[in-house]
Amino acid sequence: MSETWAPERAVQIVAGTPPGGGLDRVARALAKAVVQAGVFDVPVEVVNVPGDGARRAWTHLVDKHAGDGHVIAISSPNLTTDYLVGIANFEHSRYTPIATLVTEYIAFAVRADSVLKTGADLIGQLGRAPAQVTVALSTALGNPNHVALAKLTRATGGDVNVPIIRVFDTALDAVADVVASQAQVCAVTAASVLAELAAGRLRVLAVSAPARLSAPFAQVPTWQEQGIDCVIGAWRGVSGPAGLAPAQVKFWEGVIKVATTQPVWQTELARLNWSPMLRDGAGLRAYLDTERAEFVTVLGELGLLKTRAAR
Repeated sequence: MSETWAPERAVQIVAGTPPGGGLDRVARALAKAVVQAGVFDVPVEVVNVPGDGARRAWTHLVDKHAGDGHVIAISSPNLTTDYLVGIANFEHSRYTPIATLVTEYIAFAVRADSVLKTGADLIGQLGRAPAQVTVALSTALGNPNHVALAKLTRATGGDVNVPIIRVFDTALDAVADVVASQAQVCAVTAASVLAELAAGRLRVLAVSAPARLSAPFAQVPTWQEQGIDCVIGAWRGVSGPAGLAPAQVKFWEGVIKVATTQPVWQTELARLNWSPMLRDGAGLRAYLDTERAEFVTVLGELGLLKTRAAR
């Protein structure tokens, strides 16, 4: 392959959640920004491959698109955590990481009529009777949403394995579980509760951000404000299939840099309370290595780490 590369047919952005899910939102925002940037002439398509906690999408990438620069996928820390907790046999190193884009912080939300009125109420219940706390989250045990819950439980001195966890393939289903009174609380990315929050069916107790988010979360305290050391987010990024040539990676790094400066991308950042997190190249690889080491430590402390810590 030459030192330069450009797509010759339609580009696909694969999302491992259904339309409206967390990875899908990022895929569609990126697709709009790429089109607005006008950096290439071929069509851009979002392809949803939901199921198995987004792992089906990564199998799809391996099985059908090795070395194909026309296909990229929206990635997250789950590629690391799924591997470390033993529910997947692949992680970032099996693919071609290209960039991180944004961080989404985690909202802990309850039904509007819940007896849990504050974050302190949830902490109190986790301390007194953790086995009576049912939490809905997506998309797998051991991911940042679950780690955030574990941090809260551990802060009470409780056993992190005692709360009842209901895991869904998409955060929208986890939110619906709370609305339907099946779970008391959901731990999901903040953007995932926007519709039900606006409808008045949910109330947010706290967010796992380092500072308060903007409206409609401006009045929602962080866990730090409530005396709990729980700052954690779930980043969203872009990875390609294994076997991409350096020219293909360089092409996508350039596209993403331009796309994330577009007005439509900035609008989506504000609308969905995303925090910018653009990393690529050597900085991205170093970040993934550091994050992996941190997950090995945290998941080990939480009793979730399986025997796959070594690559």
